[in-house]
Amino acid sequence: MFEFLKPVSEDLLEFVNELPEHAIGKQLDFYTLDNEPELKEGGLVLFSVIENRNDPNGALNKLNFDQIRKQFYRLAKGNWEVLVYDFGQILTGETVSDTYFAVKELTKQLHSKKCIPIMLGGSQDLMYAQYRAYDPEQGMVNLVNIDACFDLGNVDLPITNQSYVGKIVVDQPYNLFNYTNLGYQSYYVAPEELDLLNRMFFDGYRLGEVAGNLRMAEPIMRDANIVGIDCNSVSSAYYGVNPNGFTGREICALSRYAGISNKVSSFGIYEYNSDICYPSGDQLIAQLVWYFIEGVSVRWNESGVVETMDVIHYQVPVNEEVVSFYKSRITERWWMEITYSSRLNNNLISNALLPCTYEDYIEACDQILPERWYNAKMKFEM
Repeated sequence: MFEFLKPVSEDLLEFVNELPEHAIGKQLDFYTLDNEPELKEGGLVLFSVIENRNDPNGALNKLNFDQIRKQFYRLAKGNWEVLVYDFGQILTGETVSDTYFAVKELTKQLHSKKCIPIMLGGSQDLMYAQYRAYDPEQGMVNLVNIDACFDLGNVDLPITNQSYVGKIVVDQPYNLFNYTNLGYQSYYVAPEELDLLNRMFFDGYRLGEVAGNLRMAEPIMRDANIVGIDCNSVSSAYYGVNPNGFTGREICALSRYAGISNKVSSFGIYEYNSDICYPSGDQLIAQLVWYFIEGVSVRWNESGVVETMDVIHYQVPVNEEVVSFYKSRITERWWMEITYSSRLNNNLISNALLPCTYEDYIEACDQILPERWYNAKMKFEM
């Protein structure tokens, strides 16, 4: 896998040598000219990608991740058992497609080792390559994007950082089961885009809705395979030029929720621009990585939670439906059960569990079907 990578620089390694022993930088296993780390199952692998040629305003010289790395290295290591590696950066391809190929292949190889990639990227169309790495893994993919925009774009034109989600939806093979946008800002989203999202039974949550109740994001992250963060979803008080967005505390909480999820196997932070990022912005991105790792370190495997019977089961009649809710006695997390007919055989009834919140249960008790339950049921039956 190292054929796609440029090792961590000598300058960064010298910086690490001067750090105190408790710093994260002292605990990392680096890919260097003299060291090719031997990956162990469950490891987290940090790498950066200098690529933004599909951003109409992009320029490769605006991308330098050294300051983010330095801010990350100097943070104190948490009480973690997880192993963290720094693999340097993916070599920029002769074409953008070459870079996509490198991102896809590296992600696939890390998954084969049961490791989780943490990607620091330029333009967010790199998320398309991140998603395509799941092609051979079979099964459907749930993607969560923390972004002020939907980035559906015009799929008839070449891919850009403003149309990559549209390409993910329409390009074969069709692996996408659900797409969720967290934190969109209405003045950046055309009504037609919102209508299209609804017709595909995907989920979108406005900035104010998420910021006003961050806990609602936890079950959404719990059901995600891929999570991406657009730096421009953060307020300019913390990063960049967007006057509205998540605060530093809010975006870090969302990053930790992504880490806690047992299903999240790929995490990326995009739209970094060295030219407009001041030191506190570099610190914030470093802390996003720290919080994701911290979340991974406290993961609690609840697969088969209903089969273990270590749950409280509630049945709620809603109109003509009876929705089953389950609450874990250990973590107090909630799920709701979806019963659906097989697309190939309407006589075959199947069940699926969808993570949810206590508020979803209360909503059902008030005779309102949770929107995520309805969207998931419709997609299952399609």
